[in-house]
Amino acid sequence: MIKKIATIALCATSTLSAQIVYEGETGAGKGKHLVFVASDHEYRAEETLPALARILAKNHGFKCTVLFGTDEEGFIKPGASNIEGLEALETADGAIFFVRFLDLPDDQMKHIANYLDNGGPVVGLRTSSHGFKIPAGKTYSHFNFQAKDEGFEGGFGQTYLGNSWEGHYGRNHVQGSRIQIIPEKKDHAILKGVEDNAFCHAGGYKSVVREGMEPLTMTQPLTSMDPDGEADPKMPPMASTWTFSYTDKDGNPNRAFHSTQGASQDILDDNYRRMVVNGVYWSIGLEDAIEADSDVSFVGPYKPTLFFTGGGVQGVKPADLASYDSLIGSETPIERPARKAKAKKKPKAAAEG
Repeated sequence: MIKKIATIALCATSTLSAQIVYEGETGAGKGKHLVFVASDHEYRAEETLPALARILAKNHGFKCTVLFGTDEEGFIKPGASNIEGLEALETADGAIFFVRFLDLPDDQMKHIANYLDNGGPVVGLRTSSHGFKIPAGKTYSHFNFQAKDEGFEGGFGQTYLGNSWEGHYGRNHVQGSRIQIIPEKKDHAILKGVEDNAFCHAGGYKSVVREGMEPLTMTQPLTSMDPDGEADPKMPPMASTWTFSYTDKDGNPNRAFHSTQGASQDILDDNYRRMVVNGVYWSIGLEDAIEADSDVSFVGPYKPTLFFTGGGVQGVKPADLASYDSLIGSETPIERPARKAKAKKKPKAAAEG
């Protein structure tokens, strides 16, 4: 196991064991509070979100609170259905979710529900389309990605981001994705300063364009992991980034931004990272403050690990990431365990007689 130790710097604070706060000082985001909710099993939300939070705090002035799924001992546990500190949403101007299949206890879930009922701006990355898997009969089962409740069909993903889980579109670690700007949308504020054909390591997701969605980019699965590789001729481009308008409890429209990408290795691409940062700005109504050459460079060392279910750096607590200088990821590559070959079934004996 790899254990990371970092010194807490004055630039960030840790008020709860499961959260860190990066205090922005100057920039367009000064006076605005963003809350990042990170807990997915596979795509390293625990790396993507603190990296984005540092950028938005240090380079743009936002106060950024990052919340993680943790185990009983307070260590970050990818995909854990335990996220302390969600009451931070009560003072949030915007929320960024990177979650998958969560079944949070009611006393945590209520803060997310209240935030959305009151029309809080939402940004969702990758697996947030199927962010919750809450059994029927529980208070917040309508957040389940397969929910069929009237007005909540498709749960959190479809209701607040435009799409629930529709399926993979390209094989992870075999087919990279090229993010193509829709020509008619090139002047949208979210695409300001973003160049075409950003490369993402994660395969694409299928999508269905529904009412309220405005697609901005398409994902083109490739035939390899080469950023300059050939497009898969059997897989035409599919919507991958969009804005969405969801309705709060009072019937008012509210802003959401969603990307089907977002794995920790995806944000290594400067243009993809800029698009997500711009999406955060747009979601909270700061589109006029978006600058084509704003600083979206990483703050501190960022060495994302290979994404796979069961992966991630072990033995890390949120406080270990509180300094702008602390390492996010690992200096040592984390290899995916070799898959065991499935045993072949023995043929059934022929019936006698």
